[in-house]
Amino acid sequence: MRMNKQHAQQTAATISSLDELAQCVDYSFMDTLNCDPEATEDGVDHRPRQVFMGHYVPVNPTPIEAPEYVAHSTQFFKELGFADSLAESAEFMRVFSGDLSQVPAPMRKLGWATGYALSIFGTEYYQQCPFNTGNGYGDGRAVSVLELVIPDQPPDQHGARRWEMQLKGGGRTPYCRGADGRAVLRSSVREFLAQEHMHALGVPTSRSLSLYVSKTETVERPWYSEGSRSFDPDIMGSEAVAISTRVAPSFIRVGQIELFGRRARKQEHPTALAELEKIVLHLIDREYADVIDTNLGLAEKVVMLAQEFRRRLTALVANWVRVGYCQGNFNSDNTQAGGYTLDYGPFGFIEVFDPNYQPWTGGGEHFAFFNQPVAAERNFEMFCSALQPLLDNDTDAMQQLNALRSGFATEIQTELEKMFASKLGLATLDRALFSDLLNLMMQTSVDYTIFFRELSSIPDDIEPLKKSFYSQLNAELEQRWTAWLTKWQSLVSSSSEAMKRINPKYSLREWLLAPAYQQAAKGNYALIRELQDVMTQPYAEQSQEVEEKYYRLKPAEFKQLGGLSHMSCSS
Repeated sequence: MRMNKQHAQQTAATISSLDELAQCVDYSFMDTLNCDPEATEDGVDHRPRQVFMGHYVPVNPTPIEAPEYVAHSTQFFKELGFADSLAESAEFMRVFSGDLSQVPAPMRKLGWATGYALSIFGTEYYQQCPFNTGNGYGDGRAVSVLELVIPDQPPDQHGARRWEMQLKGGGRTPYCRGADGRAVLRSSVREFLAQEHMHALGVPTSRSLSLYVSKTETVERPWYSEGSRSFDPDIMGSEAVAISTRVAPSFIRVGQIELFGRRARKQEHPTALAELEKIVLHLIDREYADVIDTNLGLAEKVVMLAQEFRRRLTALVANWVRVGYCQGNFNSDNTQAGGYTLDYGPFGFIEVFDPNYQPWTGGGEHFAFFNQPVAAERNFEMFCSALQPLLDNDTDAMQQLNALRSGFATEIQTELEKMFASKLGLATLDRALFSDLLNLMMQTSVDYTIFFRELSSIPDDIEPLKKSFYSQLNAELEQRWTAWLTKWQSLVSSSSEAMKRINPKYSLREWLLAPAYQQAAKGNYALIRELQDVMTQPYAEQSQEVEEKYYRLKPAEFKQLGGLSHMSCSS
């Protein structure tokens, strides 16, 4: 299990201007992969169309009007060696609010967007593409603008030293499907804070760099009226547009590999198989170079890729469950092929424990909290299916790939049991004890995060645990909780300090997020920065004031409210 990286090695602040940043840029995706042969040279390619070939389309992002600074990740800036002053400089703001027209050499005035396929819970879909072919589905509003390679920077947890920077809300691309290509401030605040919170929790994730909002440009979005308990949004509202920059070693998705796997399987064009091989080798170079030897043959590389991705994906989902995170929309196109969290759309952090917790109104139980391991298995199956055309002439390699696929359920069950044992401070998981606990948590309406944090103090009786109970105990439940705690106390082997490193104290709850983006809509960004500070120290014992404000049960008046207890995918 990957733990808190907050105190990872830092890079000295050496980049204080866009000119200095420009000397570290690279464009491996565009330079080593195939451009759409029908693309324009100037990147003016903002209308929906089919893209039949190539790995990317050059696109110039659409700048937001009158950008204003909202926030930047001070922690990530330190890790990158960026001076904090850079975030509010005119030149940096211009680029990361979508204007590449004046970038210094060797930066390029074009970004790129990519196509990918969609499968939902292991079923291929085509109808989300406006052409019903799958050739118009992809980055509809996300535009990558550069890769950054900083000399002497310590590698990340996967050995990466290259960072791809992508503007979310950067305007229309050929994959926009007729939409406006924009993200609104509300969803941008959620993603900006969530990415850095997840990193501080020790969960592999894309990162947040910066967030800018337009002072004049708005778009219409469906959302919930104040106090609404409607399941679906009940109003259309005008919301400010924003651009957040998210950063990762790459943004290659399972759905992206799927797109080229489908084309190769169907022999849709003469170079389809070659394009699949090229994107897979690029994925290995970007995400797995530390574990896959470049001198191996293609079949060996493909099998090792599947093996390592399985290891990362199972560990990732176990980490999600550990910290109470639900992805909400866990399609293959929202699954990053390097094994970390991507696309914070209708995500949520569980409060009242419910195995079927699902924050997204369109998600259903198949993407619910405790069903995420099965959803991950379906996405891994689609990943393996996409790789199969590369192994058609190698029976042994195909058998190895199939064995990896069939072994996924066992692998993730092992990861989950190890994780829950660590949450409970046990050397190994006692399944009967764990089953009794889950039943008690559901019957008592227990707050998931607060319960495990209070348990981490290894209490003498159940009184401290009651801080996490939304329901009052009757005599029978009190006895059952006492009996459970007594049995657990006889088995626990970890120290309180060790358990507190596994079980966070602070969680990014939706009723905490909502006031931050509501105030931001009025030009007040103070609460965003306060949440940023608190939620990037999720394991720490913070001040009494912070504890009283952020370490408490969900207030009763927020229960079942639209946008707080459930939400649409509107962003």
